Amino acid sequence: MAFTQPANFNEEWSDERVKSYLNHQAPDGDNPDFNVLYVAYKHMRPTDFARFIVFFKADGRDVNALNTQGKSFLELVKEHPHASEFVKILSAA
Repeated sequence: MAFTQPANFNEEWSDERVKSYLNHQAPDGDNPDFNVLYVAYKHMRPTDFARFIVFFKADGRDVNALNTQGKSFLELVKEHPHASEFVKILSAA
């Protein structure tokens, strides 16, 4: 299977692109705010994620939302060995 678009890791993300993650739909039964944080985390660099958190909070979303196991997003991210920048961003939020 061929890739149709080469990866571009230094691409600048517009505010509109960062904000578009606020519209991600969670699977049934999942906390929508937790799911949006998780999807953004998986796809964004720390600098973009920091901008996203500002938009997320301005939209009245819950940074302390829990997953179906009762774990906050910050608790989950703390388990990832290379997520220290994300932990700092979430802790400040």
